[in-house]
Amino acid sequence: MKLTWYGHSAFKIETGEASIMIDPFLTGNPMFPADLSVDQVTDGVTHVILTHGHDDHIGDSIEILKSTGALLTANFEICMWATRQGIENINPMNSGGMVDTGSFRVGMVRADHSSSKQTDGEAIYLGNPHGVIVEVPGQKVIYHMGDTDIFSDMALINEIYRPSIGLVPIGDRFTMGGKTAAMACQRYFEFDTIVPCHYGTFPILDQNTDTFISAMGAGGSKVAAVSPGASIEI
Repeated sequence: MKLTWYGHSAFKIETGEASIMIDPFLTGNPMFPADLSVDQVTDGVTHVILTHGHDDHIGDSIEILKSTGALLTANFEICMWATRQGIENINPMNSGGMVDTGSFRVGMVRADHSSSKQTDGEAIYLGNPHGVIVEVPGQKVIYHMGDTDIFSDMALINEIYRPSIGLVPIGDRFTMGGKTAAMACQRYFEFDTIVPCHYGTFPILDQNTDTFISAMGAGGSKVAAVSPGASIEI
């Protein structure tokens, strides 16, 4: 599989059979590479997965879904909201269980955060926030934590799903900061590769990975601090 980070929490997973966008906040994302276009990045996308309803995670999802016909996987409330935007190809789910999309399985797990969309000055409730588990047959399990604080039930997530790849928010204020994110990775998981995210996008977030990598200590060798637009093979 190939994993590409586009800044903030936006990732693309390419498996050969599927091209999966998670939280595709591209337009208006200060970290999105200037030499790329949204159309270029999302051409051929087959699936869109959303962790929660905040604008910096829903991002360009409606436009992507309309232009590609991709399948939307999200919580029930987000899927129902999407249908009101003209989206028909939906795959609603919620915490617990796994859903088979044909080429991979996806699960939603707890995240300690909130979930709403700002519209005309009002907050529209969009269900619970989640982390996302992606299981591709014969490949390593990916855990996109979404936006979250540390919580002790991360141990259960590790026990149930055994993720090897962690996409981990480290930016502080709205998610774990670097020290807490390192504690979560070291105490609860056995990741082979950790890709930090949700940092540097806005001035109120931590601007780099220094605190996280330092707090990881010897485990810092597992951290793949990729540049926006860069890819790694996993």
